[in-house]
Amino acid sequence: QVGQVFLYFQWDSLLLEAGFVAVLVAPLRLLRRGPSPGWRPHDPVTFWAVRWLLFRLMFASGVVKLSSRCPTWWGLTALTYHYESQCIPTPGAWLAHQLPVWVQKLSVVATYVIEVAVPPLFFAPLRRLRLFAFYCQVLLQVLIILTGNYNFFNALTIVLAFSLLDQQHVGPCLGRPRRRHGPTDTPGWPPRAGWVLGTLLELGTYGLLLYGTVRCFGLQLDWDRGRLESRVGAWGHRGHRGVRGDTAGAPPAAPQVPFTYIEHEFNGKLWAGIHQMFGAVEKFQVVNSYGLFRRMTGVGGRPEVILEGSYDGHSWTEIEFMYKPGNVSAAPAVVAPHQPRLDWQLWFAALGPHQSSPWFSALVLRLLQGQPDVIRLVQTDESRYPFHGRPPTFLRAQLYKYWFTAPGEA
Repeated sequence: QVGQVFLYFQWDSLLLEAGFVAVLVAPLRLLRRGPSPGWRPHDPVTFWAVRWLLFRLMFASGVVKLSSRCPTWWGLTALTYHYESQCIPTPGAWLAHQLPVWVQKLSVVATYVIEVAVPPLFFAPLRRLRLFAFYCQVLLQVLIILTGNYNFFNALTIVLAFSLLDQQHVGPCLGRPRRRHGPTDTPGWPPRAGWVLGTLLELGTYGLLLYGTVRCFGLQLDWDRGRLESRVGAWGHRGHRGVRGDTAGAPPAAPQVPFTYIEHEFNGKLWAGIHQMFGAVEKFQVVNSYGLFRRMTGVGGRPEVILEGSYDGHSWTEIEFMYKPGNVSAAPAVVAPHQPRLDWQLWFAALGPHQSSPWFSALVLRLLQGQPDVIRLVQTDESRYPFHGRPPTFLRAQLYKYWFTAPGEA
C-alpha cells in the first residue's frame, strides 16, 4: 500500500497470495527435529490451493485477451508488436521479432491453447495429462523469460506449476526413491482395463486439443508457400462486450468467482454474501484476480518518454536510464529477476497524458533539485549521469516512437 502504483503490479499481488498459500501448504513436521517417518511434504487438501491459484492465473490471462476485443489478439497479430512494445525487451525479443508473420500468428494460437485449453488439465485424474500441462506451462514461461524482463513473475509461476508433479516424477531429484508402479501404471499382457481406459482418455484429450485448435483458429497448411495460415473464427465477434484494461494492474476478486471481473456484468449478479466475504479479507490481498496483456500497446510504434536537461534552455542533453530504452545505439538489457520500477512506470507514462502519472512531476522536481536518492534510480554510476556536477536548470520530456531494426540494418 505504501508503494502505491510502484508496488501494485499483478506479480506483487501474486507473491502475496502465493506466500499465503505456502503457509497453508507447508507441513508442520518441518519444524520437528530428526528424520521424518515418511516423505509426505503436504496434505492432500491444502495443496489443491496451489493448483487452483495456478489455474486462476493462467486461465484468466488467456480469457482477458479474448474478452478485451483487442483486434491484434483476435487477428493473431499481437506478437508482431509485443516484442518491441513491451516494457523492457531483451536481446531475445529482437530475435523473436524477426520471425515470419505466420510463425508469430501460430505463437499466438499456442498461447491461447496453453493459457485457456491446457489449464483444466491441472485437475486431470491422469498423471501424464498433468505432466503434459506442467511442461506446457514451463515452456511458455521460459520463452517469456528469454524475450522479456518480467522480474520474478515467470520464475514464481514455474514454482506454482511444480504443484502438478508428484513423488514419482521428482523423487529421484530430491534423493528419494521412486514410488513402486501400481497395477494401472504398466500395461502388461494382456493390458489391464484401467490402463486401456487411461490411455484412451489421454489420447482422446490430445486429439480433442488438436482438433479444437485447428477448428477454432482455422489452421490451414499452404504447401505451395510452405507456411501455415491461421485466423480466428467469426464466432467470437458477435454480441460480446469486452472490458478495457491495462497489462499489469487488475482489481482483486473473491475466491469462488475469480473471473467475474473479466465481465463486470456477471460480477453484479453475484450473491451479496460473496461480496461481503470478500470485503472482510480484501485488505490482506490474499485473493486477487489476474489477467496479463489484456490489450496490445505500441501498434503504431513504441512510445517512449525521453528526459532532457539543459543549463541555458538551448543546448539539451539526454538523461539516459539504466534499463529502459533510450539510446538507440544501445542493445536491450537483461534485467530479470530485478524489476526497475521507475523504468516500468515510465513505460506506462508514455501510454497516456502526463495527468495520468502524477508522480512524473515529482520525479522532474527531484531531478531539478539534484536529489541523490532519485538520481540513483536513474543511474547508479555517477559518471553516466550528465548532471552529476550540478542539477540542470531546465528539464523537458519528449515523446518518441521506437521500432526494432531489421536484420539488414546497422
